[in-house]
Amino acid sequence: MDGSVSRYGITIPFDGVPLHAHREWFATLRELGYTDVWSAEVDGSDGFTPLALAAAWEPELKLGVAITPAYTRGPALLAQSVASIADAAPGQFAFGLGASSEIIVAGWNGLAFENQYRRVRDTLRFLRLALTGEKITQSYDTFTVRGFRLARIPEQLPPLYLAALRPGMLHLAGKEADGAILNWLAADDVPKAVAEVDQSGGPGKEIVARIFVIPHEDPDVARAIGRRMITAYLNVEAYADFHRWLGRGPALKPMWDAWAAGDRKGALAAIPDEVVDDLVVHGSLAQCRAHVRRYMDNGVTIPALALVPLGVDLADAVAGLSPSAA
Repeated sequence: MDGSVSRYGITIPFDGVPLHAHREWFATLRELGYTDVWSAEVDGSDGFTPLALAAAWEPELKLGVAITPAYTRGPALLAQSVASIADAAPGQFAFGLGASSEIIVAGWNGLAFENQYRRVRDTLRFLRLALTGEKITQSYDTFTVRGFRLARIPEQLPPLYLAALRPGMLHLAGKEADGAILNWLAADDVPKAVAEVDQSGGPGKEIVARIFVIPHEDPDVARAIGRRMITAYLNVEAYADFHRWLGRGPALKPMWDAWAAGDRKGALAAIPDEVVDDLVVHGSLAQCRAHVRRYMDNGVTIPALALVPLGVDLADAVAGLSPSAA
C-alpha cells in the first residue's frame, strides 16, 4: 500500500477456511501490516466468535464487528456480548451496530423489522448506559428494560459505531456514536457521507468502510461477479434509497425495474459497467490497492476489505493487497 497507513483492515472469517484454521491467517495478517480484522453477521459466523479467536491468538490486532443487528439479540444479551469481547481484548475492540435488513431480521429470525431509526438509537443509548454498570429500568420507544445491571464491566469501554447510509442515521452516528460504518458506496461517494457525520458531530469521527475487492485482471469476469453482488444488495430497499440519495438512481432504475418484474437476467444486464467499477474494486493487485487508497484519501479512516479471491490464491491476494505490498 503506497503511503503511510495508520489503520488497515480486512473482513474475517475467510470463505473456505474453517474458524479453527484461522490462527495462522491471523498471524500472517499481522505480519503483513493489517491492523484490523472486522467480522460481519449475516448468514455465516456470528459477529463475535471470530473476534474472540483473534483476541486470543493475535492480541495486537484491532477487532471490529460491522455489523450486529439491533434486533436479533435482546438488549441485555447484546450488552453482555459487547462487554465480553471488550473484556477479552482491552482497548482493541470496536462495536458496530446497525438496523440490518428485513430479510435477516424478519425473514430469518421471525422478528418485526420496524422503527429502524428509533430501534438503533434506543439500542445505542441503552448500551452506552449498560456498559458503565449502571442499573437500568427504563422504557425506550422500542423496548423496555427492567432492573438490568451488567455484572462484568470491561476495563476499557469499547467505541460504539453505527452503520449509516442516509442523512438521518449518519447524523445520529455523528451526534451520539464514536464513528460511522459505510457499506456499498464508491470512493467518490465517501465525502458526501462523511460531511453528514461531521455536520452533526464535528470532524474527527472514525469512518469504517467495507470495501468489496475482486483481484482479477479480466474486467468482464470481475464485473460478472460484481453484478451478482450488486443485485443481492442494492435491491434491498435501504440500499436502493441510499443510492438514490447518492444520485445513482437513474443508472440503477433499469436494474430495479427488471428485478421487480422477476427478470433476474435482465436485472444483471441492466447494471452499467461504470456502476460496477465504482462499487466493486477490481483489477490487478496494484490497481486494487490504488482504488482502496482513494477511499482512504476521501475520508475513510478504517478500510475493511471484503475479499473475493476469484482466480487467485487467497494467500497471494491477502499479501498483494496488504499495506506491506510494493
